[in-house]
Amino acid sequence: MNQPKNPSVIAREALKRLAASHLPPTPANYQASYNQIADLPNVAPFPDVPLRQIAGLLAARNDTQVQQLIRLDEAIGRRSWLGVQEAVLAFVGAGNAGGGKDDAEPVALQVLPLELLAKLASFVENVLPALGADNDRVGELAAALLQALRQAPVDLAEIQSRLTSLGQQALFAAEEQVEIKDSLLNLLRLIIENVGELSLDDSWLKGQVDGLLAVVQPPLTLRHLDDMGRRLRDVMVKQSEAKHRSLEAQEEMRQMLAAFIERLAAINESSTVFQGKIEASARAIANVKRIEDLAPLLNDVITATRSMAEGTSDSRLQLQSLQERVLATEAELVQLHLELDNASALARHDPLTDALNRKGLDEALAREIAGMWRKGTALSICLLDIDNFKRLNDRLGHDVGDHALVHLTRVARQCMRPSDTLARYGGEEFVILMPDTVLEQGIEAMTRLQRELTKAFFLSGKEKVLITFSAGVAQLSPDETGSDAIRRADQAMYAAKRAGKNRVVGG
Repeated sequence: MNQPKNPSVIAREALKRLAASHLPPTPANYQASYNQIADLPNVAPFPDVPLRQIAGLLAARNDTQVQQLIRLDEAIGRRSWLGVQEAVLAFVGAGNAGGGKDDAEPVALQVLPLELLAKLASFVENVLPALGADNDRVGELAAALLQALRQAPVDLAEIQSRLTSLGQQALFAAEEQVEIKDSLLNLLRLIIENVGELSLDDSWLKGQVDGLLAVVQPPLTLRHLDDMGRRLRDVMVKQSEAKHRSLEAQEEMRQMLAAFIERLAAINESSTVFQGKIEASARAIANVKRIEDLAPLLNDVITATRSMAEGTSDSRLQLQSLQERVLATEAELVQLHLELDNASALARHDPLTDALNRKGLDEALAREIAGMWRKGTALSICLLDIDNFKRLNDRLGHDVGDHALVHLTRVARQCMRPSDTLARYGGEEFVILMPDTVLEQGIEAMTRLQRELTKAFFLSGKEKVLITFSAGVAQLSPDETGSDAIRRADQAMYAAKRAGKNRVVGG
């Protein structure tokens, strides 16, 4: 039994045979020679170029033929002989139909099967709610199209006409819905900003405002809105607890203050009474003539002094108890406000990865720039973007894509210094702030992170998925803002993408 030849050997022999036969080395001649040597059937390649030339010569005389030419072009692109055949037959049938309704019916049934008509009708019904109920014309055109789709026999020309009219109106309605959404978002953003301006002293409210401003930035996703709503509800619950406890504490403080004042008044009254008794005893002692009369006066002084000492001791114990209660209440309120501040701080973090969001990044960047100027040190900024992330989502699903983002942030935190800051800048884009770091050191740090990612495979079920990223690094110059540096890092990142991905470029 003959062993199969190596493809490279067959290729060399095919070229030699063409030269010996004095045949030009065209793709067709080379394919035929190769197949003959390899003992393969010599199937002619799909003639997409000639077919496109033929399709270009066909002139459409009506809308139906225009649609069939589009189908023909798509079938050639897919290299589908069946698709080419169906498109050509439909094109010819649409040209022969003339204007007669009876003649057009068989072609319409051939071009639009009943199953497709039903799916088209279902599609129209499902799309209508998204266009809103404000445009009556859309509803009228949709109803007319649905009736045409469900009547028998099918009138293809009527369906095309009504579909075109509905498409135009649907475009207007969709654009209007987009404008309405944008206007509502702008209005909501204005309201949130105004609330923030009115309550600058409340740090917990500032956290909620920052979180709301971050979440109303496009693109909007239902999951992001749900996560942000859950976090804000947590803040509101803690806020309610703090407010309720604050009111209770205020009442306790009022009662304790009243008791304190009452005790001071009692002490003052006791002191006044004691002072009066001492003064009276002193005057009586000065008038004593006999030693026997002195003993009762001394007993009065001793009794008054003992009573005063006991009252003072009781007052001191009560005041000490009041002070302890005040300190305990104050500590409880401080703890409640700390919890509230922590909950508000969550509004500055991305719900999925727990990295800072755009608002948190702005605050961290301002803080690092201030530190850079104060200490006279360098600040490098990296912007990284995961390579082929859309392909990963399309192949394995968005849930796996989310887990991949979490995996990246986990590995990044393991490689970062405590002084570095990680923020999610966009969908699969992240920014890393590296204080006390010059450009070369920043590039080296991102290269180390790339090496760590090649070691720490991301698992999707039992499949190992290698995650890579392209990054740009920029060192903040004395004459630019943080946004300018991020822009330079972004340009460097795109240069890394164009250079082949999975690399770091300085900007």
